[in-house]
Amino acid sequence: MTDRPFTRRLRRTHSEAAALFYLASCAVLLVWALVATMGDDSGESMAGVIPLLATAPGSLVLLVLPDDPLWFIAAVALGAEVNAAVIGWCSRALRRGDGPGPAS
Repeated sequence: MTDRPFTRRLRRTHSEAAALFYLASCAVLLVWALVATMGDDSGESMAGVIPLLATAPGSLVLLVLPDDPLWFIAAVALGAEVNAAVIGWCSRALRRGDGPGPAS
């Protein structure tokens, strides 16, 4: 079975320790927000704001979707994936030393 470029890139992105830690943190925040919201009978829980802010700006783009728990989960998941990819890219670039040269 051949590796497609997307799966190879996805695996390389998620092999970075910082990106994996970020994804795990976002998953914990999402589960916490869902449990806190389900436990609140008044319907005024603001727990969902925390995972949205942790995965911004990607999650804020999808926040305009219909008000449904599945869309909320999708927004947080997509935001976390995008941010994890950026964290992995930055980590690899810093390790290689591809940063800007010395200021003149």
